[in-house]
Amino acid sequence: MARVVFMGTPDFAVPSLQALLGTQEVVGVVTQPDRPAGRGRQLQPPPVKDLALEASVPVYQPKSLRPPEAAGLLHEWRPDVIVVAAFGQILRPHVLNLPPHGCVNVHASLLPRWRGAAPIQHAILAGDSETGISLMLMDEGLDTGPVYVQRAILIRERETAASLHDRLARLGAELLAESLDAILLGQLEAIAQDETLATYAPLIKKEDGAIDWQQPAAAIDRLIRAMTPWPGAFSSWQGRRLELVAARPAPERVNEAAPGQVLAHDAGAAVATGQGLLIPTVVQLAGKRAMAIEAFLHGHPDFVGSQLG
Repeated sequence: MARVVFMGTPDFAVPSLQALLGTQEVVGVVTQPDRPAGRGRQLQPPPVKDLALEASVPVYQPKSLRPPEAAGLLHEWRPDVIVVAAFGQILRPHVLNLPPHGCVNVHASLLPRWRGAAPIQHAILAGDSETGISLMLMDEGLDTGPVYVQRAILIRERETAASLHDRLARLGAELLAESLDAILLGQLEAIAQDETLATYAPLIKKEDGAIDWQQPAAAIDRLIRAMTPWPGAFSSWQGRRLELVAARPAPERVNEAAPGQVLAHDAGAAVATGQGLLIPTVVQLAGKRAMAIEAFLHGHPDFVGSQLG
């Protein structure tokens, strides 16, 4: 068994840590500091911290590993390898070069496609038919290191970022458990990425959920699924934020309806887009709970015929 330091923070990283706890000697966990969350803004520990403490593994929560002195505890832990999954900090050479076998990253895409912070959302936004997990030897670039092994999965027709996140988190843990020993024994070669195929997946911001009704219905549908659960895909209605929690595109042609106009439809309501109709099925008005479109229309019959912003 190898001495492993694990670096990770959110829910995505938890299955990978679980896999390591069952197969390696995890000598320490590095995760982000506790953050305020919820209405009370109480400090909440990262999900990885909770699991590490349950397993009686030492936890280190530096604000940054950028200063060389911040890595002192890592030297004391003497890892053979550092495994990283959605840690949330850029690693510098003094960390990357510390373990004899380097730092192995569990990345949620088929590199070099979708390097960066939000590969899951961008794969859905782009309408990709597949994605997967890459185990990569980290270097100083943004997900630019050579790749040891990949495993692909199909993106389902109605996949959301939430469902794809969970499937990829499990897949990453499985691939890590199957492959780490082979990596450490030199049985898997790290192959350089093809830079000509690289695409980038920047961090998702709140404003990225804004719906442009000039876009085709199929593109808006992908936006809704990619922004689930956060930040949500939204428009405005009567000056209030209206989130489209779930919807489906329809190829029907619309005559003389402006993009964003709400029309009567057999499904309850439809919104005209730049190409085709979007059929909302679950909506949420700011300050209210999410509800099926039928219930929303019952309480807001003036929705049909209105214009969304």
